[in-house]
Amino acid sequence: MKDNREITYLEAIREAMQQMMRVDENIFLIGEDIAEYGGAFGVTVGMVEEFGKERIRNTPISEAAIIGVATGSAMTGMRPIAEIMFSDFITIAMDQIANQAAKARYMFGGKATIPMVVRTAGGGGTGAAGQHSQSLEALVAHIPGLKVVMPSCPYDAKGLLVSAINDDNPVIFIEHKLLYKNNKYIQYVPEELYDITLGKGDIKRKGADLTIVATSFMVQKSLIAAEEIKSEKGIDCEVVDLRTLRPLDMGIILRSLEKTGRLACVEEAPIFGGFMGEVAARTAQEGFDFLDGPIMRIAGRNCPVPYSPVLENEMIPGIERIKAGISKMF
Repeated sequence: MKDNREITYLEAIREAMQQMMRVDENIFLIGEDIAEYGGAFGVTVGMVEEFGKERIRNTPISEAAIIGVATGSAMTGMRPIAEIMFSDFITIAMDQIANQAAKARYMFGGKATIPMVVRTAGGGGTGAAGQHSQSLEALVAHIPGLKVVMPSCPYDAKGLLVSAINDDNPVIFIEHKLLYKNNKYIQYVPEELYDITLGKGDIKRKGADLTIVATSFMVQKSLIAAEEIKSEKGIDCEVVDLRTLRPLDMGIILRSLEKTGRLACVEEAPIFGGFMGEVAARTAQEGFDFLDGPIMRIAGRNCPVPYSPVLENEMIPGIERIKAGISKMF
């Protein structure tokens, strides 16, 4: 066992699935091109050779069918992991997700469990335009019965995915495309199985002057912005990674805010109706006395994600926009 090995976000996700499948034969993968091809982003490369086509199952191009099969099999004793190639395509399966998987346990009075994970790639920055670059976490987080996870780094990705697979409720597990193979963000990940409790955020950087709350790739951008603005203006930012949207760890936000007095909420999705609006509202309701000023929201522009790299970079918050938003609070 190597105590100092560092792996990518993609490798951490693959390892979590492999190790869980070795200990539980009821776990199987289902999705488009996930077997021999290894998935659109290569996450499942090599898995069909180990587990065979019965457990690594290619599907037709039908997200409704993928989630329908996953939901039915989960209700009858299996633990499926369904891959939706791009998070944009969740919209095609929303009846199965929102009206079946999310509600079945409640509507059967707890007698049914739906232990399924929907893995999907979200976010922009790849020049894939408006139908392959969206951040739709607010859409699924709004639906009671779903848990929503957005890991920002390899260590969290493995531990959170293990917890998601073990959960008896449907979990939407959103992975950012720009983190998959990015060697800038490789880190130590234990070889052995471990889990990270869903609903527990993490402080990725300690600070005293302002709290930044972010998820997924925006955590990495916020960490860079925090270092730069500390060097440039002496503003010391604490970076809180929510890790999961539902359950939401309000405790970690309020404890940080009590120390810093200022809150900036950073997200990639368009600002109107974005999930960070929920964070801001809850903070205003539950932590008003801690606030020394208005809450700042730094988010995507209210438009579809453009194809043009120049326009895409303007639509999605970058490090300079995060720093500019922070500067306005002082």
